[in-house]
Amino acid sequence: MKFSTLQQIIEMCSADQVTIGELMLREQVRETGKSREETFKQMKDYYAIMKEAVHRGIHEPVPSRSGLTGGDAVRVHEFMTSGVPALGEEACTALAYALSVSEVNASMGRIVATPTAGSCGIIPGVFVSTQQRYGWDDDDMVMGLFSAGAIGYVIANNSFISGAEGGCQAEVGSAIGMAAGALTELRGGTPEQAVHAVGLALKNSLGLICDPVGGLVEIPCIVRNGFGAVTALAASDMAMAGVRSVIPSDEVIDVMLEVGTAMPFKHRETAKGGLAQTPTGKKILRDLYGKDGKRVREKGAKQ
Repeated sequence: MKFSTLQQIIEMCSADQVTIGELMLREQVRETGKSREETFKQMKDYYAIMKEAVHRGIHEPVPSRSGLTGGDAVRVHEFMTSGVPALGEEACTALAYALSVSEVNASMGRIVATPTAGSCGIIPGVFVSTQQRYGWDDDDMVMGLFSAGAIGYVIANNSFISGAEGGCQAEVGSAIGMAAGALTELRGGTPEQAVHAVGLALKNSLGLICDPVGGLVEIPCIVRNGFGAVTALAASDMAMAGVRSVIPSDEVIDVMLEVGTAMPFKHRETAKGGLAQTPTGKKILRDLYGKDGKRVREKGAKQ
C-alpha cells in the first residue's frame, strides 16, 4: 500500500478527491493485479456471508459447540420488537445483529474475520443494521468494507489486531474503529471525519484485556461484540457532529501498541487471568475439560 498512516490516507484522498473506500479499492487492484471488477466482487461475496450470519442468529437460537452460549441475539431482537429498549430501535438492532454473527462464529458457522473471528460481529452488526435504516444498496456497503479495510490495514501494521498480542483492545477495539470510520464515510462524512471517528472509538477501548473463559471465544467475547457495535455508532455520531479526536488517531494507535505490549501475559488470550480465573470461570473450565484436563464431550455438538 502507498499509505501507512491514517494521516496519509487523508492526504491521498484529498489529493485525488476520492473516498477512503475508493482509495483502498484502487490500492488493492494495484497490489494484487486483479481487475477492479474481480476485486469488488470478492468483497461483495464477503458481505453476503456477513448478512447470512446476521440473519441466521436472529431468527433461530444458535448454540455454541460447547453449550455455554447461544440465543442471546434472538432474546435481544425479540426484546427490541416487543418492548422499549433504552438504546432505541436502531442501536438495539446493531447490538442484536452483532451478537448474532458472534454466536454463529461460536457455533462453528461461517463468518468473515473482521479483523478477527473474535471481533467478527461488530462490522456486520453496524453495516447490516444501518443499511436497513438508510436504504443503502449492497454496492454502497462494499465500498464501506474497503474503507474499513484501509483503516484495519493501518492499525494492523502499526499496532495489533490479535488478542494474543495486544489484548481485546486489539480485536474488538480495532473492529470498533474500523466500523466507526467506515460508517462515517458511508453517511457522507469526509475522510478527516472518518479518521476522527477511528480515534474516538479506539480511545474508548484502550486497555481492554482478552480473558476468554475456558479459552473459548465465547465469554465475554460475544457480548463485547454487541457493545462494540453500539460504541461504533456513537463514535460515528460524534465525528459527524464535529467532535474531533484531540489526540490524533495515529497517535492513539501508537498508544494501543504501547498498552498492549505492557499488558500482562495472563490478560492476553491465555485464560490465565481476568474473567477466566473467577470462581465461576474456573468451574466452567472444570466442567468443560474435567479434572484430568481432557475435553468433555461438547454439549452442543451433534450426536
